[in-house]
Amino acid sequence: MTFKENSRHWLRKSRTMAFSLPFALLAALVLIGINEAGHMRSQEAVEAMNEGQQTRNAVNRLLQSMLDAETGQRGYLLTGNETYLEPYDKAVVTVQTNLDELRNRYLKSPDELQQFAHLSREVSRKLAEMELSLRLRRQGNEDAWKFILFTDVGKEHMESIRKQAHVLIDRSAQRVQESRRQIVQSLMLSRIGIATVTAVGLLAFYMYLRQASTLQEVNQREQEVLERERERLEGLVRARTASLSELASHLQQVREDERGYLARELHDELGALLTAAKLDVARLKSKIDHQAPEVAERLRHLTETLNSGIALKRRIIEDLRPSSLSNLGLATALEILTREHAETAGIEIETSLESVQLTEATQLTVYRLVQEALTNISKYAKATKVLVTVHNHPTHVTVQVRDDGAGFDPASVGIASHGLAGMRHRVEAAGGRLTITSRPGNGTLVSAVLPKPR
Repeated sequence: MTFKENSRHWLRKSRTMAFSLPFALLAALVLIGINEAGHMRSQEAVEAMNEGQQTRNAVNRLLQSMLDAETGQRGYLLTGNETYLEPYDKAVVTVQTNLDELRNRYLKSPDELQQFAHLSREVSRKLAEMELSLRLRRQGNEDAWKFILFTDVGKEHMESIRKQAHVLIDRSAQRVQESRRQIVQSLMLSRIGIATVTAVGLLAFYMYLRQASTLQEVNQREQEVLERERERLEGLVRARTASLSELASHLQQVREDERGYLARELHDELGALLTAAKLDVARLKSKIDHQAPEVAERLRHLTETLNSGIALKRRIIEDLRPSSLSNLGLATALEILTREHAETAGIEIETSLESVQLTEATQLTVYRLVQEALTNISKYAKATKVLVTVHNHPTHVTVQVRDDGAGFDPASVGIASHGLAGMRHRVEAAGGRLTITSRPGNGTLVSAVLPKPR
């Protein structure tokens, strides 16, 4: 079946689905409405249950605090030990806190607020009775505090407090029970409604699924066509990328070979010519009469010019193909490179270079990486201090160039930045990984990890 035929088939099925889908949506909306209504009623009942439970817990805490206060008071009265007053004082403070909490809870219920008022008065009387006994004990009035202690006044107060508290607890329990009944009722109504609507919704949904299954088959075939096309395009992209990468590596290698050829030609041909000219000037200088100062001055100037040309030739050769790299090794070549760059650019460059075992091509990659990084620093970074490190590890070598310059945003670097792109391509062609970390005002770190030859 072609893509066009699939599209026509899809349109026919869509018209059929247009009749069954509204029924399924309507059933779903009704189901959601029933569920939300039941949920709201259940939520209100749960909140009421929670409120009742918390109120009951608060009343129990009040009773416990009163018992703790009475225990501490009686301990002090009987022993005179001040340590018993510490739990008493804490319990009194807790009692006041519990009373405030209960008062806030009963504000919405006038009947229970009135009952709580009775409980609060009894608690105040009990606290006053205990405080009076303690004051008499501290004053040394033995007969008075013992009289209060052994009478039934305290017991009556506590019995009244328990009675009032249990009335409030029973009312809270009734509210909890009523909330439970509401939850059960809401659940039952929700079950009936959900079962009815679900039956209708399932019927409509079954009709919808039949059409959706057909559409899924059409979509699956379309996805398969698109997947094959995507794989074909990805294959073309991978082939083109690999071809471009190979071309870039080839051009880079051709460039290095051409540099080596030019370096050899300059060294062999131009070097020989300049050296011969310098020797000829030396012979002429030895045979010319020293009485002709103008000629001697010209010969001296010519000698200096030849020396400058030889030095320029040497610098060009080193830039094209560093002889120190093949003759002295990577560490020494980098030492020479950084020293000369520091003198030329006026930048303080520190080095920490370890001896590493790399192939000749990889050593050249490291050398060019450091050379390009130093060139970028002198052009753009406005740095005053640079650190170049080469560290040897069991399986790889790390190369880092860090500066304290202006820095930049790596994400803003465009495709026209051929220097960074060339550095990255060199490192990746050698099987390594290049990382550039920078931020405006915080310098730049160029870091490369290169594998060792096996």
